[in-house]
Amino acid sequence: MKMIKKVLALLGVLFTFGILVNATQNKSVTPVTQEIIKEKLINDYNVYAIPMPDNLNFAGELVPIENPDIRERMDRELLVNTYWQSNGLLLFKRANKYFPIIEPILKEQGVPEDFKYLAVIESSLTQAVSPARATGFWQILKGTAKEYGLEVNENIDERYHIEKSTKVACRYLKKAKEKFGSWTLAAAAYNAGRTGIIRQLEKQDATSYYDLLLGEETGRYVFRIVAVKEILSNPKQYGFNFRNEDLYEHIPTFNVLVDEPIADFNKFVKQYNINYKILKLHNPWLRETRLNNTSGKEYLIKIPREGYYKTGVGQ
Repeated sequence: MKMIKKVLALLGVLFTFGILVNATQNKSVTPVTQEIIKEKLINDYNVYAIPMPDNLNFAGELVPIENPDIRERMDRELLVNTYWQSNGLLLFKRANKYFPIIEPILKEQGVPEDFKYLAVIESSLTQAVSPARATGFWQILKGTAKEYGLEVNENIDERYHIEKSTKVACRYLKKAKEKFGSWTLAAAAYNAGRTGIIRQLEKQDATSYYDLLLGEETGRYVFRIVAVKEILSNPKQYGFNFRNEDLYEHIPTFNVLVDEPIADFNKFVKQYNINYKILKLHNPWLRETRLNNTSGKEYLIKIPREGYYKTGVGQ
């Protein structure tokens, strides 16, 4: 409420300033009054309730919005994610860049496409690191990463590898689906762990995510996914306006096979007319300026196709 009052006050100041400026240029302008300012604030700044969409679902499983508790919880996430406009625009921009990478892997792995929105709420499609040290687009913990065969050490951390981490997330989700028989519960288990969901289902004698009383984070988790899915699928309906050229683009790359140590990436990248920063942008799983690789393991390093970056500009 304090923030809203501050915003309204700022709008009032800006509006008053604008009228005063006009008044100095045009003597016939109506004098500014508190009534005019109040009227303009009401008319020019509006926040609307959001009609509840029909047929909301996650991975083909309906959200039971006829239940008043479910309807309120769904309404909360639609409002929060609609009116956090700056974050919403960033999600649209990043989705255009990264969904083309994630979607084919989900399809290949037999996981519903809706799970791309799980990655959105986990990390906002950034290489985030949580306070619990969960890492990457899919926020994978170190122990889980190693359990599923990802390499994690000071030199290499494949939780930052979008393709490999997406496949690990798919494997985890499919195991959860086999256990619970529901993609919705599988999504909840991604947040709370399979054991955590099993415990709550047994404790509460329930069979559905929507019948469970859960902690704040897991209790909002699926609703957040569904809200983001709904908004990103219908930008105009939720007031988001942009052009295709406003979105971030996927930069095409080619793979370079490496099966030996690289002593210095700064020297390695020169043959491809890029710098170390650009190498890391496309290969964030490389954690140091060298590749140890004493075992002769094969790695595929992404190199952007020529012409997309200019280095040394503005020196």
